[in-house]
Amino acid sequence: MIDFSSEVFFRTARSGGKGGQHVNKVETLAEAYWDIEASEYFSAAQKECIQEKLGNRINSEGILIIKSSDSRSQLANKKKALEKMLTLVNQSIIKPKKRIASKPSKAVIEKRLEIKKRQGEKKLRRKKDW
Repeated sequence: MIDFSSEVFFRTARSGGKGGQHVNKVETLAEAYWDIEASEYFSAAQKECIQEKLGNRINSEGILIIKSSDSRSQLANKKKALEKMLTLVNQSIIKPKKRIASKPSKAVIEKRLEIKKRQGEKKLRRKKDW
C-alpha cells in the first residue's frame, strides 16, 4: 500500500447531522484533497488508471476529493477521509487478473449427450406408426 498522505491537504466546513448547537459552531466536516498529476509517488500509467477508475470523484482541475462527516470530531473525520482516500487509490491501481477460459470436463460432455439421446428416444416413442 502506497502512503501518499504527505501530498494530501485538508479543508474543513460545518457539518450537518447530530450534535445540536455544537454543529452550528464547529467545523467538523473534513474534505481531503489530492492533486493526482502533481504526485511523485505514482507513475504516469498508474495516474491514468486512477483517473479512469475514480473519475466521478475527481474535479475539473484533476484533484481527487473525499469528504467525511461521520464523527463529531474534526480530527477523526480527517483520519477517516485520509484512510478512505488511501484505500480507494491503492485499490484503483490494482489490475484485475485476466480470466482464462476453461473447457467443459469429459463427464459433463458425456452427461449432456446422454440427456440428448434420452430426449430423442422419448420423442421417437411418441410417434404413431400408421
